[in-house]
Amino acid sequence: MILINLLPHREAARKRRREAFYAALGASAVAGGVIAGAIYLWYAAQISGQQNRNLTLQTEIKRLEAQIKDIANLQAEIAALRARQQAVEDLQADRNMPVHLLNELVGQLPDGVYVTSVKQENQIVTIQGMAQSNERVSELLRNLGNKSAWLTRPDLIEITAASVALSPRENRRVSAFTMRARLLRSSEAAKAGAPASGASGAAPAVAGGPGFAASGAIAAAPSAPVVGVPVAAPVAVTPPVAAASARPAAGSSAPVKP
Repeated sequence: MILINLLPHREAARKRRREAFYAALGASAVAGGVIAGAIYLWYAAQISGQQNRNLTLQTEIKRLEAQIKDIANLQAEIAALRARQQAVEDLQADRNMPVHLLNELVGQLPDGVYVTSVKQENQIVTIQGMAQSNERVSELLRNLGNKSAWLTRPDLIEITAASVALSPRENRRVSAFTMRARLLRSSEAAKAGAPASGASGAAPAVAGGPGFAASGAIAAAPSAPVVGVPVAAPVAVTPPVAAASARPAAGSSAPVKP
């Protein structure tokens, strides 16, 4: 027997497919919303955690910056204290520089040379004096350059012809010179290999530090035929008035008075 379906089965199948499609679409939308919400909440939690970490880092950075500032202040104070300590050490070392200067002048001046003025500015020493001849000045330069442990780099600035009166009727032509040398500190002398000796065996000195000026004559023994300084002669620094009366009368090109 043949059965014939006269109902609209095609419309019913189409309706079932439509309903299934709408159900799947709604389920997909709900699932997508749930997934999107979950992702949003996860990212929001991550952002919040990172913001908390950033806030913690900023707090730590501020605390470390304060500590760094304190360390910088401490370093500045340490540098200032070291500078003060170095200044005190330099003053202690420079206290004996005039002693070494006068001691070296006594030891290095050759016969036939005497000094009329010694001026020190920091470590630069300017020496003015009289010599029998230019050869005596050259010998003094060699002594200061090669044999002196405290005076280095001597430089002859000026040398001129002058005359001194040995007696009322006797004049003698001499060479008036001006030279400059550098006085070493104790630390520099020790680095150069020079013995850093104390002031116990040094010649009498004029009290003063950098910038002192000693005026007068480094006189020789009375029996010397020409005014000069023997190697072992002591240093006598006279006051300006007494030095003017003790030095021989100069001619037209007399040395510069102290």
